[in-house]
Amino acid sequence: MTTTTPVVATQPWNRQRSSPMPSHRYRDVSDRVAVPLIDRTWPTRSLTAAPLWVPVDLRDGNQALAEPMDPARKRRFFELMVRMGYKEIEVGYPSASETDRAFVRLLAETDLAPDDVTIVVFTPARRDLIERTVESIRGITNDVVIHMYTATAPTWRDVVLGKDREELREMILAGGRDVLEFAGHLSNVRFEFSPEVFNLTEPDFVLEVCDAMTELWDATPERPVVINLPATVEIATPNVYADQIEWMHRNLARRDGVILSVHPHNDRGTGVACAELAVLAGAQRVEGCIFGNGERTGNVDIATLALNLHAQGIDPMIDFSDIDDVRRTVEHATRIELHPRHPYVGDLVHTAFSGTHQDAIRKGFAEHRARAAAEGRPESETAWRVPYLPIDPADLGRDYDAVIRVNSQSGKGGIAHLLETTSGIELPRRLQIDFARRVQQHVDGSGAEVDGTELVELFERSYERTPDGPADIDLVAIEATHGDAARTELTLRIDGVEHRGTSVDVGPVEAVVDLLAACGIVVDIVSLHQTSRTTGSASAALTLLEYRDQAGVHWAAGRDRSVLTASVEAVLQAARVIRSAQTGR
Repeated sequence: MTTTTPVVATQPWNRQRSSPMPSHRYRDVSDRVAVPLIDRTWPTRSLTAAPLWVPVDLRDGNQALAEPMDPARKRRFFELMVRMGYKEIEVGYPSASETDRAFVRLLAETDLAPDDVTIVVFTPARRDLIERTVESIRGITNDVVIHMYTATAPTWRDVVLGKDREELREMILAGGRDVLEFAGHLSNVRFEFSPEVFNLTEPDFVLEVCDAMTELWDATPERPVVINLPATVEIATPNVYADQIEWMHRNLARRDGVILSVHPHNDRGTGVACAELAVLAGAQRVEGCIFGNGERTGNVDIATLALNLHAQGIDPMIDFSDIDDVRRTVEHATRIELHPRHPYVGDLVHTAFSGTHQDAIRKGFAEHRARAAAEGRPESETAWRVPYLPIDPADLGRDYDAVIRVNSQSGKGGIAHLLETTSGIELPRRLQIDFARRVQQHVDGSGAEVDGTELVELFERSYERTPDGPADIDLVAIEATHGDAARTELTLRIDGVEHRGTSVDVGPVEAVVDLLAACGIVVDIVSLHQTSRTTGSASAALTLLEYRDQAGVHWAAGRDRSVLTASVEAVLQAARVIRSAQTGR
């Protein structure tokens, strides 16, 4: 799509042009709501501890599903949250759904919720629905929070509710009085109020309403009230939300009796940033969904938030040490598959295909192992600083098998790492370069990713003897003796003809080279490296031989349970390739 409208940018290097998008239809946040100008302090703060996490998957996330959870899925999800360590869980909207009411009753009639888990139930500010909500929690001995909400922003007042500020204030207080009437006498029940669309509500009005509610509910440190400030529809950069939260934090009455909570959505894709800055600005509690399910683009992802803290050395207070089990349960409950690039949990988030990334990761792992050994501590307890991996995948219960994967973008370091982890073969640097070239030719031709098994097969075809390989040269017998003088008796079969030789005062490899030279096959050895294949049934000694001919420098490999035979076989493989070039077969 192109346009011929004039260049808008003033910089000569910026050639972007006006788009055909009707952006003039929308207003900047400053034209929609007053954002208090304050002497903000949040930019100078650092996160030092986890807030109280409140997963709302079973209510808010459930309402966002095309097919809401059945009782079995909901129960399995709740049990996961308990195992992970969540201590306050919003479990449903019991006045809106029989399934939600039945689940709250299940918690009342069983020991599914441990004693230290607080149950949150959700209701609008309507007398009959508040009464049904309170009835649903009858018999629950756990702490309970009754969460009442009403939209407060001007557009919602005018278009949805048809009430002015004073009328809406009275409606909210009436709901608060109903909550007190039905549940104020219950010692295990506390209250929460959400001015929905807080972020588009006039600051003076939302403060007035929240202070009226904390006064009505007599918020005290002993029985605190939760004031939850949702970014119901994300409409501004995260710093604006942080300013709004800090202004409320600094101006709320009964602040020591208020738990300041936030509930960011993700319409602009910055829900995580909004929540992090809100905590810097004074929020003590964060509502969201594990992996971010919710209406439209979702609620804030409290898994990402928690693991962001972990990556900064702060205990998230929630257990993600088996993140794939968490993922399986969430996907089962929501029937939404997570993106492979989803932070921390996606299939590819710990994977590098790029050669430069792979080389850095490989070197980082080597340095980490060496540092752990030098410090005398387990690798799992050693400070993490591997490039491109913000946290150790093992912290999340993942192994390192998929950290480096090979495709057409991969480099020698990544290829060598994957080959080593798959087969135990360690390649010298110059062979890494040679093998990487062969791998690139292979993947450029197929356009596909190759796994470790395919790499091993390609290595064998490239350097070891194969059934359809070049000229027929075999070792028949070799006997090396040591005494006053080293002596090697050797028999080779070349194209069906046996050749014998005896060498004195040289090693077996030199003896093979000498006999081949006598037969007209010159193998000019540049270097020889001993390694091994340490995995699977192919476990054996492996000799990697670098040799030179008129065309340049090449590599050959020999494998056998005997180190001596493996070395001889490497020389013979080089001879086969050379002889094939000489004879054209």
